Amino acid sequence: MTLLKRDKEKIIMKYLIISSGLRKEGNSWAMASLCCKRFQESGEEAELLALSDHEMPYCDGKTYVDHPTTQLFRDKVGAVQGIILATPVYNFDANSAAKNFIEITGQVWENKVVGFLCAAGGDKSYMSIMALANSLMLDFRCVIIPRFVYASSSAFSNGAVTDATVVDRIYELSDELVRFTTSLNSS
Repeated sequence: MTLLKRDKEKIIMKYLIISSGLRKEGNSWAMASLCCKRFQESGEEAELLALSDHEMPYCDGKTYVDHPTTQLFRDKVGAVQGIILATPVYNFDANSAAKNFIEITGQVWENKVVGFLCAAGGDKSYMSIMALANSLMLDFRCVIIPRFVYASSSAFSNGAVTDATVVDRIYELSDELVRFTTSLNSS
């Protein structure tokens, strides 16, 4: 079920930018924050959800279902058409908080358009997000934007994205999410 507001024939999309880094205002958060700012400056309805601000249960097969944060997260994911997941890259993969978030929210990811912002220490893990992208495609039929942003530590300074190319790519990803969600929800 798609939750859309119609405003005089214009479809208004909702977007969620998830910062899965658990370090307050780390590099993935800086990317997510810049992305959210881009959406808001262009008049889009967007929210930044920092997992570091919430007590998140582990997906243990049972008790997480009744945790109040689980329902909060499910409601947020369920209410949007597009999601940008910003994650640090550890050991050639998205961080465990990102994977746990997806596991506890589960089916509400179905048919969402998803993009990725990846912050890593070096440039060797460029393809690391593919396992998570494939999982979202296969498990929940998400549409994955084939353009994602990968930035190494050299792209950041003092808690901000300082590499102009990375900033441009974050803006392009934001624009692509709007383009994808608008196209897929216009019928």
